Amino acid sequence: MNALSLGYHDVTEEDAVPETTRRPAAAHYRLSRPQFREHLEAIRGAGRQVSKVAEPSASGSPLFLTFDDGGAGADSVAADELERVGWRGHFFITTDWIGCPGFLDARSIRELHRRGHVIASHTRSHPSRMSRLGWDELISEWKDSRSVLEDIVGEAVTSASVADGYYSREVGRAAAACGIRYLFNSEPTQLVAEVEGCLVFGRYAILASTTASQAMALACGKRSACYRQSVSWRAKNLVKTIAGERYLDIRRAILARRGG
Repeated sequence: MNALSLGYHDVTEEDAVPETTRRPAAAHYRLSRPQFREHLEAIRGAGRQVSKVAEPSASGSPLFLTFDDGGAGADSVAADELERVGWRGHFFITTDWIGCPGFLDARSIRELHRRGHVIASHTRSHPSRMSRLGWDELISEWKDSRSVLEDIVGEAVTSASVADGYYSREVGRAAAACGIRYLFNSEPTQLVAEVEGCLVFGRYAILASTTASQAMALACGKRSACYRQSVSWRAKNLVKTIAGERYLDIRRAILARRGG
């Protein structure tokens, strides 16, 4: 099975100040409403349609649009723009951040669900290196976040995404053990894997610098665009392996120099 997924984060009004106290890297991924609208128009203009997990797709390779962290612009900007073209998104919520400044509160999450968007887990605490957690910690991250979200939306939450892209098979196994059936990580691939009954989807990252034409190329699975992200991701993984615990410090320093 193949699928295409684009990984967005904050989508806000053009003059809004993003919440960066908890996630200093957030500005690196933030899109304004006009930017996001251009992305959607380019994707729609290329003839692509957006699907939701667990729903039949008109094409052999469905396209999913996902949004990590649960930033406050999700309901007032991202969802509005998606609905304008008749689409729905997958909103992955870090439950410890619900109601904090710059993030969705329970009422907004409930409203997103009512409007037909997928409400899903982005862990409880957004651990910085999730793949290094022990089994009990992994279970707690998935189980606790699911419980909070299910209390809010009133139905089973079966989708999730991995915090900071630190995925391992153990992370997938723990997700499956907690009842998650659709798990998204940050590997730029169209191949869908399966871990103990849980489908694992890759995603192509969307940054603040990603143009509408680039987003369209990724959404269409254009070989050159997908290949570039794959090469970059492999290089970053190599740095992660070599740098170990120092990687996050290096990443923060790079983003700070870029103004992130």
